[in-house]
Amino acid sequence: MTATTITKTIFLNAPREVVWAFLTQKDKLARWFHPAEEDLKEGCDYTLLDQHNGLSKICWGKVLEMKPFASLVYTFTVKPLNGAMTTVRWTLEDAAGGTRLTLSHEGIEQAAGEAAFMMLSALDAGWDAHFGRLREAARVAEPA
Repeated sequence: MTATTITKTIFLNAPREVVWAFLTQKDKLARWFHPAEEDLKEGCDYTLLDQHNGLSKICWGKVLEMKPFASLVYTFTVKPLNGAMTTVRWTLEDAAGGTRLTLSHEGIEQAAGEAAFMMLSALDAGWDAHFGRLREAARVAEPA
């Protein structure tokens, strides 16, 4: 992990099964992140859509690893990266009746080149905003 890896940990008032559903199911992804064309599946490409811009493609990649209720890893890019891929890793752990969710987003500096700090700042702020919505969505969700 380098100094340019975004790492964030949040605690969610929901069991890991519920949090997992919010990370992998298209209807639940739309509630906190972006609408997905379909549920995430290991070994398959995915596309997330911009609901504020006519459902155009906003980010995409390939699901590399799915360990239900424990970890999820996928490649990730957005339009400003011109197809250069980064890696997002989610880790889910039990925590005092809820879930500790950790995000690790790496490879941004290599993907963005000279615009690395601008991309790091934008992605860092974006993850913060998405996490706020995830906290609320997962808190009120029923078990999957």
